[in-house]
Amino acid sequence: MRSFMEIWREVNRGLSGVKAPESGVPGDLEILEWELERWLGSAERQRMLLGQDYYEGRQAILRKRRTVIGRGGELEAVRNLPDNRLVDNQYAKLVNQKTNYMLGQPVCWETTAAFDSVLKRVFDRGFLRMLKRLGKDCYNLGIAWLYPYIDGAGELAFRRFPGYEVLPFWQDAEHTRLECALRYYVSEEWVDGRAEPLERVEVYDLSGVHRFVLRDGHLQPEADCHEAYLHYRDADGVVRDMNWARLPLIPFRLNERELPLILRVRSLQDALNQMISRFQNVMEEDAHNTLLVIKNYDGTDLDEFRHNLAAYGAVKVKTVDGAGGGIDTLSVRVDAANYQAILNLLKTAIVENGMGFDAKLDKSYRSLNELNVKAMYSDICLDANDLETEWQAAFMDVLWFVKAYCYNLGLGDFRTEEWRLIFNRDIMVDESEVIANCVRSRGVISDQLILAQHPWVNDVQGELRRLNEQRADAAEV
Repeated sequence: MRSFMEIWREVNRGLSGVKAPESGVPGDLEILEWELERWLGSAERQRMLLGQDYYEGRQAILRKRRTVIGRGGELEAVRNLPDNRLVDNQYAKLVNQKTNYMLGQPVCWETTAAFDSVLKRVFDRGFLRMLKRLGKDCYNLGIAWLYPYIDGAGELAFRRFPGYEVLPFWQDAEHTRLECALRYYVSEEWVDGRAEPLERVEVYDLSGVHRFVLRDGHLQPEADCHEAYLHYRDADGVVRDMNWARLPLIPFRLNERELPLILRVRSLQDALNQMISRFQNVMEEDAHNTLLVIKNYDGTDLDEFRHNLAAYGAVKVKTVDGAGGGIDTLSVRVDAANYQAILNLLKTAIVENGMGFDAKLDKSYRSLNELNVKAMYSDICLDANDLETEWQAAFMDVLWFVKAYCYNLGLGDFRTEEWRLIFNRDIMVDESEVIANCVRSRGVISDQLILAQHPWVNDVQGELRRLNEQRADAAEV
């Protein structure tokens, strides 16, 4: 079976019976339209949107209605009983917890002083903030994308694309070599004084970006359909186009299967919401809307009875054939302890299945030591290892663009430069013990490696430079 890119190349070359297009415009747009339509309704994209919805609180409980068994044994919605829809968003708490554990502290790196100064220029505070948002996208969507480009000031910059916007076309089953990608997003345009949604599609390949507008399921090329990734001014002052040697889309995965976190805990989160909502419903049921047993009611029907009870708080009953009238209630005693036990079980299951950690567990330890702390963080550490493995590989692609940028701008040739990324995982540790271990390691390993592991150091090269200056000043004295 031929790949999408093979068909596209054939069409553009006029080999499939379709007239070859002008430069920069794909030939048979029906291929793009078919691929886009299939992907927009795919299960893969729907679970990405599901993860985003659950994180933002748009969960299944909000669409549920309280039902009872009606005529014929069928369930039907009821409107005269409390129908709460409460969301206890433990999933969002889990995503924030895991993101802050991995990316709450600034990342640092080990490299030479010259390359370190370049990396600080590229990986500034804005990039680190975007990196944390990229981490949340990974947990919610399973995959997120980083797009390197040159901004108006001539600096290397990055944009993040959520996974539900990008349809990739891979060369291999392992998803390691990207051939091209299609991006779908919705913007706004002004029509007759009001903003209207506008569906846009961009196709990224080695020749640049191809831009389209999607109307009624059909792609219409924009006026400036094709654009190169880079532009430069030559010695004669003429602006020329240039492209990267690689496709400038870098995937950041949560795991090798690109599965979002919501798939592990969705049923548990739904059960938690239902249990809390049900408990609230039971607590709100009182004498005005509970189950009543009516004896010799002096009225026309039950609707009138309910109205009188709600409006006046009283109803009339009478004696018939010597039998006294009255009203009795049937109520079920609610044991809050049972609900609390189930809620605790569900919350614990969400933490365990989501591989997070319960910060309240430290209350059960009379004296926290290193082994207890490692036991608390064991699950989240194992899960973070998957993310770190994927991200270390993704950063190698990021570094390729950084090195190409430096080489082309004459900032230095770092193409063979060694570099190691260090994630400062935000774990509760005994800093005094870590510092003592760093001190005992002097003379065994290099000062640079010791500083990288020190809990107070974020800038390894900067601290190493200050140490050398301090030693030089002490030697002069």
